[in-house]
Formats: sequence, structure tokens, C-alpha cells
Amino acid sequence: MKKPITLFSLTLSAALSPVYALDITPYSPQLFQAKQHAGERVSLHFYAPWCPTCRAQEKIFKTFQGDASIPGTLLVADYDRERDLKREMSVRSQATLVVFQGKSQIVRSAGVTDPEQLRAELTKPN
Repeated sequence: MKKPITLFSLTLSAALSPVYALDITPYSPQLFQAKQHAGERVSLHFYAPWCPTCRAQEKIFKTFQGDASIPGTLLVADYDRERDLKREMSVRSQATLVVFQGKSQIVRSAGVTDPEQLRAELTKPN
């Protein structure tokens, strides 16, 4: 019984959050699936705390948080712990960004630390 309540809470939370401003939150499979199923813009950032490039990207992403010109949600996936997700997404290195509109992949990049390029990747039209 706990699982449906959690999924309902995640769905309700997603529905009440601003759709047109970047939100940054830890990765969860349920939230990722809910965002994709709703057809929303959702991005995965494969992050490792030991990675200097990841830390540089994190600082840039935090400057985008709440920015109405950058839509969707950025889910931060732990590169070292999310092995199944990495395999499923064919991610071979940390500091990888994968952007989806619903279930369609729009952008994939690795190691980018230029703020304008990251902004362009997060806002690229489908």
C-alpha cells in the first residue's frame, strides 16, 4: 500500500511544481518515469562527487535553477550507484547530460562546462 501512496505523492508534487522553470532534484526511477509519461522535459545529469567536471557542471546548473527560460526538471543521478540506469542509457562516463522531451531523447553530451552550451542543450527544441 505504501508504493501507490508514494507514486501519488510524486505525481502530485510534479503536477504542482512550476512547469516552465528548471527544477533540480535527485534522481528516482518513479519521478523520471512520471515526467516522461507526462511528456515533460526531463534531463539526467550523471554526477560523481569525486569528478571535478561534474562539480563545475553542478555550479552552472544551480545558476539555472528556477530560471523560467529553462524548462523542465534536471534529475541528478549518482554515477557510481546507478549502474542499471547507466547501462540502460549507455552512459560511459560521468559528467554526462541526457535531455528528454517525454520519452524522446533530444540531447546527449559529456564533459561540457561552458554555461552557454549547457543552457542551449537544456533548451534545445524537440
